[in-house]
Amino acid sequence: MDDTERLDRAQEALGYIFQNPEFLYQSLRHPSSTDQRLDSCERMEFLGDSILGMVVVDYLYRAFGSMEEGEMTKIKSAVVSRASCAVVAARVGLGELVILGKGMIGRRELPQSVLASVYESVVGALYLDGGLEPAKAFILRDMEDRIRRADRSGHQSNFKSVLQQVAVQRELGVPTYHVLDEKGPDHAKCFEVCVELGGNRFPSCWAASKKQAEQDSALEALHDLGLAYRGERDEVLIRLNPLK
Repeated sequence: MDDTERLDRAQEALGYIFQNPEFLYQSLRHPSSTDQRLDSCERMEFLGDSILGMVVVDYLYRAFGSMEEGEMTKIKSAVVSRASCAVVAARVGLGELVILGKGMIGRRELPQSVLASVYESVVGALYLDGGLEPAKAFILRDMEDRIRRADRSGHQSNFKSVLQQVAVQRELGVPTYHVLDEKGPDHAKCFEVCVELGGNRFPSCWAASKKQAEQDSALEALHDLGLAYRGERDEVLIRLNPLK
């Protein structure tokens, strides 16, 4: 594709129109595509990495007022990891827009490191072009949900085990987990899973592994059954009611 189409597609994916498209163009340039590393995305990636961390920490601090520093650190580490950034980049479609050098063109799939790098570099480009607000909006568009899921997955309860207990108690049969969709390259796939129980199919969930998606979908089922709810500190609480 030519540069105009590349930039148009990138702006559509980001949901933002650049005042200076050169920022966006440079954020898409992998180091293999230029002899001058200063012309590549690396400096913007460095900037975007810091902005990503700051936005996630700010969100955690404001949204989880009773969460201690150690737990915030665990969630932040999971959300801003290269694996997490690569999953989001693949879902947004940034991998198809990266400008690569001859040695990398034609590869069946991009390495996780390249996908993560382009995600961070476009965050840097958004910040340089429009300031913090467009960068923050883009980050939280995907990362807010990942933060919430990381919080839920850190709960001490095994939600699949709890749902199994409910199924036995209510004689609903065995919970069955279905993979509905998967996206991204083989090394950084994300999966959509739902659980079926007692003839009912509950809301599906996306996660970076089938195991985590199953846990999240089990929690969604517990929410729908009225057995999981948020406590005063925004923690997940399980309430198993005896049968009437």
